[in-house]
Amino acid sequence: MYNEYDAPHKDLRELIARVEKSGELLKIPGADWDLEMGTLMEAVYHKNADNPPAIQFTDVPGFDDGQTVVSGLTNSSKRLAITLGFPVPECPMDVVKSYRERMKGYAPIPAVEVDDGPIMENIDRDDDVDLYKFPVPFLHELDGGRYIGTDDLVIMHDPGDDWTNIGTYRSMLHNKNTVGLWMSPGKQGRQIREKYWAQGKPCPVLISIGHDPLLFLASGNEIKYGLSEFAWAGGHRGIPFETVKSELYGLPIPSHSEIVLEGAMYPDKTLPEGPFGEFTGYYASEVSNEPTMKVERVYHRTKPIMTIASPMMPPSDFSFCKCVMKSGMIWDEIEKAGLNGVQGVWCHEAGGARMFNVISLKQAYGGHAKQAAMMAANCQSASYMGRWTIVVDEDIDPTNMFEVLWALSTRCDPATSIDFIRDAWSGPLDPRIPKGQKTNSRAIVDACRPFSWIDEFPPVARCTEVQMKKVQKKFKHILDKI
Repeated sequence: MYNEYDAPHKDLRELIARVEKSGELLKIPGADWDLEMGTLMEAVYHKNADNPPAIQFTDVPGFDDGQTVVSGLTNSSKRLAITLGFPVPECPMDVVKSYRERMKGYAPIPAVEVDDGPIMENIDRDDDVDLYKFPVPFLHELDGGRYIGTDDLVIMHDPGDDWTNIGTYRSMLHNKNTVGLWMSPGKQGRQIREKYWAQGKPCPVLISIGHDPLLFLASGNEIKYGLSEFAWAGGHRGIPFETVKSELYGLPIPSHSEIVLEGAMYPDKTLPEGPFGEFTGYYASEVSNEPTMKVERVYHRTKPIMTIASPMMPPSDFSFCKCVMKSGMIWDEIEKAGLNGVQGVWCHEAGGARMFNVISLKQAYGGHAKQAAMMAANCQSASYMGRWTIVVDEDIDPTNMFEVLWALSTRCDPATSIDFIRDAWSGPLDPRIPKGQKTNSRAIVDACRPFSWIDEFPPVARCTEVQMKKVQKKFKHILDKI
């Protein structure tokens, strides 16, 4: 079955309409920004973990101008396929395979600058800036404040290498015109920030809150250094994104975004930031003084739609789509590096799409499984904050945790099948490392049948596919009732 939409969606509003038509949008009226939105998101995504709906909060108390807030637009196989323009999938691995098929002929498409766009409908300048006009949520009970940027795009231009980077970094609301940005060490946005400050210059920043989820997919993954997320997302869209030059710093504003903030960060202007419940399911980063941005311009559409995400104990409103994208990216990277025989890759939601990754492999030679594990644990898309990389045989579905655990229980000898990588890239959000430590260790697990005696390994006790189909056909009238 193919996606019914021939043309890519024009903007966030059109995508929401498509999601609603697909039957995967839950509208919740009357939820307050103060904890109610965050609590409802947790209730919905934990109760419907297998196929959660997207959520649109309407009629937010205290905001009677038609503003709404949306969450989880790409967090199901069907919605992710609609966003990316893929055939309607039957299972998550179908989306991973569609991604990989597209990448065979994929080419980035850079953004194009235009003179105007819907984002310029309203502009608040200087003293007129008041971020409290938007229903900025207080998501978790232990959070240090309200966070205006969770499903956000932090847009920065590299002053040395002359390219535009988009990252997703949490943005805390300090007051009506000040936000704080937390960036993990090693991330591209932090590297760009340091370049400006090393030159004695402020670091110009745009923060988009409400935008095409394709850009959020790009900003939340490890795109290679130097490739703009605008171009990466444009390649998947099939047509370029349009941008408008910002008034103050000339940065590229997505012309169809809903809300965009503009300002600059200075090294000596900081405020306490955090804590914040993160995607690992913990408040791992402690309160710290982080750079702030005085918001000098707010560009927004009439009746703007905020996009928000609520990191929490998995599953969350963005963990599934992260798993799909990360799985496809890792699979592509290890095959491009020369590894053959990969049958599937899945980054499990329980690991926050980073910390529990499974590779299904058709072994061809001794050491093949170890090679696959080492490559998958160290490629760009898996390098940040990984923990477990497990390789299983081709008869194991990497998305099926029961099958993975069965392989671990019956084909893995702990003393000889597990190795470790030390001093790997991690960061403050890793709950298992001491405060201040920036590296962790990785477990490399071979849960495959030993290749040296694979032909002698006991056969699996289950019927053949031919026998199963034969019986299913004969007793279809009974099995269909189960």
